[in-house]
Amino acid sequence: MVRLSFPPCSRSLCAVLVGSCLASLSSHTAHAAQWYTGSLVSPSGAKSHAGDLGIEPYYTYSQPVGTFASNGTSHPLHPRQQSFSNSILWKYGITDDISIQTHTVISYGWKNSAGHSHGPQFGDFPVDFIWRFLHPNPKRFIPDLNLFAGVVMPTGAYSRLRSTQDGAGTGAYVFRVAVTEQSTYTLPGNHALRLRVWNWWRRALTSARLRDTTTYGTAAGFRGTGRPGMSGQTGFSLEYGITQRWVLAMDLARDWGNGSHLKGWTAAGTRVNKISAASTDWQIAPAVEYNWNPRWGVIAGAAVYYAGHNTGIKVAPQFAVNAVF
Repeated sequence: MVRLSFPPCSRSLCAVLVGSCLASLSSHTAHAAQWYTGSLVSPSGAKSHAGDLGIEPYYTYSQPVGTFASNGTSHPLHPRQQSFSNSILWKYGITDDISIQTHTVISYGWKNSAGHSHGPQFGDFPVDFIWRFLHPNPKRFIPDLNLFAGVVMPTGAYSRLRSTQDGAGTGAYVFRVAVTEQSTYTLPGNHALRLRVWNWWRRALTSARLRDTTTYGTAAGFRGTGRPGMSGQTGFSLEYGITQRWVLAMDLARDWGNGSHLKGWTAAGTRVNKISAASTDWQIAPAVEYNWNPRWGVIAGAAVYYAGHNTGIKVAPQFAVNAVF
């Protein structure tokens, strides 16, 4: 056996080198990049790399528990409109700063005294382009800024419905635009915190031709047109990294909508020309995220609509999977 010996200075040097390596490994572990799925409500920006494909299937059960009147007071609701939906967000990176996004929604609804949907109903189909016009630099507190612009296609059933439960669309082309902000911070204990802020705005480009039972509340024999009112959403989200894999998330958002404009004639020949009441709501959506790696994660939580007027009080448990290819 050959025994190697080192002079005292060499042993000290080895100890320093080994200590440096361990310290480097410890530092790398403590500062490892945080993994996220994204919160339940907040929109995410453009993909970071051309060719990346993101798929996010959401599963949501919506259970109304009451209504908010025009003055904001709450009232019980019976019977209750319930629904289950599967929505899938598809996002593809065209370049490192420009992405295209689509969102497919399939829902099934039911209500006592109003029956069930005649099978799963495909909703309206939005297509958006996303442009990252400011790159983030956390060290200089520069956020990631994105501009969304797109159109919602009227693919959902909205007119000549066999049942009100079959309604899943507006029948109108709707332009929508949004600005989103995302920034990250490191809190004491090397816990990551991600902030998102966004503002959506939507305006109908066309009116829908309506006949009989429609999503605008008309009945058999009605003939006319309907046009959705302007609407939007403003909110922010926080995602706090407990560990690299586990994240606590919370969204707080306010939705608003002007009333739809309905024009036409009823079966009895009565002229109709009215704008429905505007509505607002506030929702909070706490959730928990778990990520297997930077490209795969799952989130589960619930959106709770806790304030507003001319709208429903709802609890909507949901979970989603985030995958990037």
